[in-house]
Amino acid sequence: MNAIEVTGLTKHYDGFSLRNVTFSLPTGCIIGLAGENGAGKSTTIRCMLGAAMPDSGTIKLLGVDSTDSNFHEIKQDIGVVLDNVGFPYSMNAAQIGKMMAETYRNWDMPYYHDLLKRFNLPEKKKFGDFSRGMRMKLGIAVAMAHHPRLLILDEATSGLDPVVRDEVVEMFYEFTRDENNSVLISSHILSDLEKLCDYIAFLKDGKLLLCEEKDMLLEQYAAVLCTQEQLSELGEGTYIQCKRTPYGVQAILRRENVPVGMNALPISMEELFIAMVKGGSEK
Repeated sequence: MNAIEVTGLTKHYDGFSLRNVTFSLPTGCIIGLAGENGAGKSTTIRCMLGAAMPDSGTIKLLGVDSTDSNFHEIKQDIGVVLDNVGFPYSMNAAQIGKMMAETYRNWDMPYYHDLLKRFNLPEKKKFGDFSRGMRMKLGIAVAMAHHPRLLILDEATSGLDPVVRDEVVEMFYEFTRDENNSVLISSHILSDLEKLCDYIAFLKDGKLLLCEEKDMLLEQYAAVLCTQEQLSELGEGTYIQCKRTPYGVQAILRRENVPVGMNALPISMEELFIAMVKGGSEK
């Protein structure tokens, strides 16, 4: 079974449209939703959670269609961290834990307190006095503490220092060692997605550029260093992006288009994403 199935998702706002977005996530895997600010990541997540109504398309989470009458029940098995986290500023972590215990039937208070300690979060300090990083950590603790089967995370690593971010990424990885658990995480930190995810989806201006297995994606694309003359021989439609470097011209292209005798260099997920978003030639 797929943990997530999104088909033909379309949502129009004044000045922005999410257009025909289709992707799926097998159970037990992690998918990273990458895109610039305003690309449509949060709109996609809001539609998946029922916070925004799609204009067209279908959404299934944990096998249940969003139009089914019992869709609200499946939310008991979904942990969510949104970019703004969204707890009342006047409440502290202990009070938020008690509130969540009334919300989730599987709420695990001892585990919640363990997570607060793991993240070094004070229980009595008001949420409104938390830094952004502390707020994100509390959001993650709440999302994890009711033992969900699916985590949906919108920029959940944003605002965290590198050490804590690495710890959180490892926590998500551990979560999916249980083959019944799955994660969707949106982020503009491509290094996190490359480290964590099994699948990667790129969004640009409301359109899905691709959705592929991460390892396959990195195997399909490469960079070559060449002269301007060699670049001309490649042909403009052959490469995704080229830019001048102190050592010549670097072009990013599919490995199948690399000429015989030309050295293909591996690229990172961030390099591939920037190439696909920007495209063309850089002077």
